[in-house]
Amino acid sequence: MNTQIEVRQMTSEDIDIIYRVFTEHNIGKSLDYISKCWEENKTGKRITLLAFYKGNFAGSLHLLTKSFYPHFAENNIPEVNDFNVIPPLRRYGIGNELMDAIEKIALEKYGVVGIGVGLYKSYGSAQRLYAKRGYIPDGKGLMYNQQPVEPGSQVCADDDLNLYFTKNV
Repeated sequence: MNTQIEVRQMTSEDIDIIYRVFTEHNIGKSLDYISKCWEENKTGKRITLLAFYKGNFAGSLHLLTKSFYPHFAENNIPEVNDFNVIPPLRRYGIGNELMDAIEKIALEKYGVVGIGVGLYKSYGSAQRLYAKRGYIPDGKGLMYNQQPVEPGSQVCADDDLNLYFTKNV
């Protein structure tokens, strides 16, 4: 555990700092989206964890208690979602601290946790992180907008093209 990193659950007072820091670092999260995330925290639809490095906001990670991905939703598998670490603070262990904390919550309550990951180059570090942490493909194949990609079909290689993984206790 890195003593320079603090991880805690989001509060309403965090909305403005999250928006400001994400905007400064060109992480496209609107104020409306961040506010919606807070509202979903209050209703239990989402758990948002924030990381602070040396006292400064460094990133966030969400757990959707009901995934939009049908296989996870049907099987009561919560989904790790929207994982962001501020670019200049990457490689300090912040992402691993966030993942440790969110997995602890998910695994204690559900016994399993799921995650979807994009397939193009900018997702490479995430792909490697999840594999190192013991996530395995869910066996449902490639998905586009949470729906199966049929053999021979063409899809756009964008943020909606994902492979989904799970991790058990």
